[in-house]
Amino acid sequence: MAEQLKPLAEDVVMANMGITEATIERRKKVVGLGPDDYKRIASIREILEKNADAFTAAFFNFLGGLEEARVLLGYKELTNQARALKREHMLQMAHGKYDMAYAEQRVRLGMLYGRVGLDLRVFLGAYGQLLAEIGATLLRERPDGGREAFALFESVRKVAFFDISLLIDVLVHERERTIRLQSEAIRELSTPVLQLRAGLLLLPLVGLIDTHRAQLVTENLLRAIRTSRARVVVMDVTGVATIDSRVANHLVQTCAAARLMGARVIISGVSAEVAQSLVVLGVELRMLSTVGDLQGGIEDAERLLGYTVTHDAAAASLAELT
Repeated sequence: MAEQLKPLAEDVVMANMGITEATIERRKKVVGLGPDDYKRIASIREILEKNADAFTAAFFNFLGGLEEARVLLGYKELTNQARALKREHMLQMAHGKYDMAYAEQRVRLGMLYGRVGLDLRVFLGAYGQLLAEIGATLLRERPDGGREAFALFESVRKVAFFDISLLIDVLVHERERTIRLQSEAIRELSTPVLQLRAGLLLLPLVGLIDTHRAQLVTENLLRAIRTSRARVVVMDVTGVATIDSRVANHLVQTCAAARLMGARVIISGVSAEVAQSLVVLGVELRMLSTVGDLQGGIEDAERLLGYTVTHDAAAASLAELT
């Protein structure tokens, strides 16, 4: 695969998510974060910075009691990295500048959560505990009035919603990317092209062949023919239970494309059910060369390549192995 299942750089993820200065301003507008909130947060900056460790501890103490967070907390290096990033987040939140640099820090932390498969519900629960700790701290350290403390907490809550919107998008992005790459890997593994000898390829097909997989078969086969300079391909469909008309016609086109590249395709292992389906569907079969089983397909392919395999030689080879 061109893209491997590995972490991307923060700037790549931000570009993929469409995070720009303009979208950041839009996100802040959506949660209602404005100039008055910046002033309130500036007035409690010292409190937030002083209690950054306590806020970080509240977040991770909640995670520590959950089985779903065992991957994140099960490795000391990951835990230390996550704690350091979380503490950095608390300090940046207190600073009151929510720009591209702040968003990039949130994306970096979100990518770490995504890499260890942290469940979104678990993250939201931990963030709720973090907000509860911040609220209790403001009430304790600003006893000058409940209404004022509530207004201060409301400004912090708006920043929290801004943070959560970024984290959710990162977690969804990473999950979708992982699923996509795993699906591509599974599809590629389900359509292997094997080189049996010089000029001879084997393509075993097993399971359901849908239109998308048929397209992948064509791409992989033609690429392998070009790379190996193959002259004959044995396509074994013993493990295929059914083929519809669209897929059958696609396989016929695959054989035609291979012929244009100088390779002949032999289809082996056509079951009685598949054979009946092809006839009933009226698929054009004149360009297909078929044999009963895989052994017959390989023998025909070797004859086309000029190889001669005698039973005596085969028996001698078997005796050497035993």
